[in-house]
Amino acid sequence: MKLPIYFDYQATTPLDPRVLEAMLPYFTEHFGNAASRSHAFGWTAEQAVEKARGQIAELLGASPKEIVFTSGSTEAINLALKGAAEMYSEKGKHIVTSEVEHKAVLDTCKHLEQLGYQVTYLKPTKAGRVTREMVEAALRPDTILVALMWANNEVGTLNPIREIGALCHEKGVLFFTDATQAVGKVPVDVEADHVDMLCLSGHKLYGPKGIGCLYVRRKNPRVRLVSQMDGGGHERGMRSGTLNVPGIVGLGKACELCRTDFDKDLAHAKALRDEFERRVFASLDYVTLNGDADHRLPNNSNLSFSFVEGESMIMGIKDIAVSSGSACTSASLEPSHVLRAMGVGDELAHSSIRFGFGRFTTREDVDFAVEQVVKAVKRLRELSPLYEMVQEGVDLSTVNWQGGH
Repeated sequence: MKLPIYFDYQATTPLDPRVLEAMLPYFTEHFGNAASRSHAFGWTAEQAVEKARGQIAELLGASPKEIVFTSGSTEAINLALKGAAEMYSEKGKHIVTSEVEHKAVLDTCKHLEQLGYQVTYLKPTKAGRVTREMVEAALRPDTILVALMWANNEVGTLNPIREIGALCHEKGVLFFTDATQAVGKVPVDVEADHVDMLCLSGHKLYGPKGIGCLYVRRKNPRVRLVSQMDGGGHERGMRSGTLNVPGIVGLGKACELCRTDFDKDLAHAKALRDEFERRVFASLDYVTLNGDADHRLPNNSNLSFSFVEGESMIMGIKDIAVSSGSACTSASLEPSHVLRAMGVGDELAHSSIRFGFGRFTTREDVDFAVEQVVKAVKRLRELSPLYEMVQEGVDLSTVNWQGGH
């Protein structure tokens, strides 16, 4: 068994060998610029780009013309939020989002606030969910956009996207969803789910890094955006810049594989995740599941181990690649903003570990992970005076401790 073993599929996924195989020719013999319309090299590249656009659209239930290529979800989020805010500013300057969004959404909203926009940050349930009722209560006559993630990148909680999308269409408000963690793992249909804009990144679904896209609805309603990147007018004027043809080919192939292998991938990841949790809970006390047990991604497990500090835990299981939060915020010593918004206390938040399961995770990997986690938690708790007090039956309500599972 090659160490360390990878359990951080929310941060990034391994590149599927079939994706790499599809990409390779576009680094070498098919090296043309997709914007070169006067010779075969450009035509070949353009054909490959359009094929990928179709593969992505098919996975989303969209039209190929509704796919705008970007460098990834962060850029797509900036284009969606800033582009819509600028385009519809005469209609209103109010945006609704939530406290548990990815930093790409939260920081973009903060930027818009500095420009005079008003943003309502919804507080989720204790399971990290934002409901239709919460959104409806926040809507105002000058609301132009609702921006909510499909699936949370830390705890895996799924929002009721179809209900919220239907509400937004009923009220004449644009609906954007950050579906970076959801696409390929749960069913996504932009028409049935009433989504106006949606982003995804290649490296979250076994494709390459540095490529993603923004779905922009063309009718009922037609969404218009002010471009955030000026230049040669690429991507129908919404995103100028020479297209990353190999990356686009890889993203297209990755989306095709997510569509054809969807049921198999879902069942595989969920079975391993459930087995992992069952054995961890059976072996350890004071373990808490963070998120919504009934509405969450099939491959996500975010657990808090009381009486254990998260960073010490990660060091204690160094042969398992895991995260104490999202890849974009794990460098911070602050507790997860997601867990804080869900009402989880700092002590428990600091003890949370995110485990991710995926296409290439094996049962042997899970066996090893359970063994390592249980061993590390027991060893670290031996060093905890609080845990010793609990074992002796001491009431910890006076020492600011939060109970676990």
